Amino acid sequence: MSGARPLNPVVWLGAPMLLCVGATALFAAPIRVWGLQLPEPVFAMAPAFAWALIRPSILAPFAILLLGLFLDVFWGGPTGLWGLSLLLGYAVVLLFRNMMTGQSKPVMWAWFAGVTAVAMGAGFLFTMLDSLAMPSLLAVFWQFLATALLFPFADQLIDRFEDADVRFR
Repeated sequence: MSGARPLNPVVWLGAPMLLCVGATALFAAPIRVWGLQLPEPVFAMAPAFAWALIRPSILAPFAILLLGLFLDVFWGGPTGLWGLSLLLGYAVVLLFRNMMTGQSKPVMWAWFAGVTAVAMGAGFLFTMLDSLAMPSLLAVFWQFLATALLFPFADQLIDRFEDADVRFR
């Protein structure tokens, strides 16, 4: 039995962050297919979910905050909206981490959708409080649905690095 591989922060934090930034920029491109624009999922939700399950560390919340601040600047939202929403989702995963560990993929997808709903709900409320107007529920639902479909990316990140934590064995 070999020992756990140490996690290199550049590999398990930096690479997913860059992929999220690139995917966000790509999906924000003004490309239309049959008159419909590409969805704008919150790609940062996948690493926020996975990092809390892989191994909670002091660096992951800062990386999530940076991704959230990038989303705020990129989408022109209020500063801190996505950072706080993603950190809330990260905290929920940390809270229920022991219940999630070792579950089947469909159950993990349900957990991911639930955590995404919490983060999106928080973003909805924060936006409502900031603008004193209600955002479009349909737009929030479509963004939630597009984000919930990103679970395979979170699952792939978990599979890649789960052996770095001996608690997964």
